[in-house]
Amino acid sequence: MKIFLVPNYHSDEAVQSGLTLELWLTRQGYEVSWASDARSKIATTPDIEGSDLVISLGGDGTMLRAARLVAQREIPILGLSYGHLGFLTAASPQERDILSVVSDALAGEMHVSRRATIACTVRATAEDGTEEVFESHGLNDLALARGPLSEMIEFDISVSGHHIDRLRGDGVVVSTATGSTGYALSAGGPIVSPDYAGMVCVPIAPHTIQARAFLTSPSDVVEIALSHDRPSVPACAVDGVFLSPHGVIDHVSVRRGDADVLLLDYGPESFYNSVSRVFYGVRRNDR
Repeated sequence: MKIFLVPNYHSDEAVQSGLTLELWLTRQGYEVSWASDARSKIATTPDIEGSDLVISLGGDGTMLRAARLVAQREIPILGLSYGHLGFLTAASPQERDILSVVSDALAGEMHVSRRATIACTVRATAEDGTEEVFESHGLNDLALARGPLSEMIEFDISVSGHHIDRLRGDGVVVSTATGSTGYALSAGGPIVSPDYAGMVCVPIAPHTIQARAFLTSPSDVVEIALSHDRPSVPACAVDGVFLSPHGVIDHVSVRRGDADVLLLDYGPESFYNSVSRVFYGVRRNDR
């Protein structure tokens, strides 16, 4: 059985816990590999293919990185919180013994939460008229926003061929239910149960009091077309990773991804406990 570790290499505690986990797992006969990045001293890029479990050691950013590495393989991801928020993670060393949590995951005693993803197609046009097409997948969201040198952007937003509105503002976030507690929430969107498989569309600082967040069905396609009446140079990021086209973005489409991300937790109540803890400040001892 192969275990793939994805630590936050900026956190000494996360790396040290990974080393402890590696020793414990190898003594039980498991094969262990580590993800690499600029801070790691791993010379080669380990292959995640064939892994039976991915363990993320960090915060929600590390979880998103683990999800990017897993891509469409649907390998279960266990999140151990060593970050500032840890909303997506299953446990932290302050709450539970980490080795016990990993034991539960290996024994199949944890709940599998299937999280819908998004598939994004971004089209840009270069100065010479050539078109660039970027394809990307995300667990959290796509954010289309005004760039550092841009004023407000103007765009049309449509859902499955039905025009919703032409908006002016700082941009728009299209998120999954998982991403509803991220940038979309900061922009005024709702907190959505992770069982929901549609998308959440939230305008960012719209120049109107009439624009509202809305939800789509799982089969819908959200399309965003930049207006030629008000040229701008927007930026586009999927799960916080910016796309870098040579030209100017003029069209974005977002649909549900073909594969889900499998997150391990201790049951549906884990989500609502996290909502209570993170967004309402309620601790277990307060109940």
